[in-house]
Amino acid sequence: MSLKELTKEKHQDAERTEFAKLLLSGKISKEMYGLYLAQMLEVYGKLEYYCAKAGMIQEFPGLGRALNIFEDLKELDIPLTNIKILDSTQTYSEYLAELAEDENKHHLLMAHLYVRHMGDLYGGQMIAKRVPGSGKFYEFRNREELIGKIREKLTDDLGDEANIAFDHAIAIMKELNESSLEQAN
Repeated sequence: MSLKELTKEKHQDAERTEFAKLLLSGKISKEMYGLYLAQMLEVYGKLEYYCAKAGMIQEFPGLGRALNIFEDLKELDIPLTNIKILDSTQTYSEYLAELAEDENKHHLLMAHLYVRHMGDLYGGQMIAKRVPGSGKFYEFRNREELIGKIREKLTDDLGDEANIAFDHAIAIMKELNESSLEQAN
């Protein structure tokens, strides 16, 4: 069974969250999108750092998203000092750190890279057209090449860990949705 099949249910759960629907609706406010980007900057910054430290991300030139996310925040004129890192985001960052620190587990970071970055390489193309700003987060110069290189590195034994990555993504989206409801009231 492929990694895609092993994670299909969690992937669908993530797509069905209210925040994912808001992100794709074209109706997300600049402030709410900024809050989302700040969470992604935290996650991607840590994930990409730990993958680089483990010697993984160098195999995927042009994959890093943290700088693009930061550029999107700058373009939207949203200062990071005004944005709170959500509890779910902090929990995920801490989890990634635990994986990175354990030599027997840091290879599992590949499952998180798969979930986060493959989502951007695919679904991010639709999101970029519906969010405030230019959506540099989702711009890839070598999209097809990156998809192929990531697929070459995937193994089915990453399925459980990829589902954990989806669980963290869902938790962040649920907390973002709660924040959007608070802003609306």
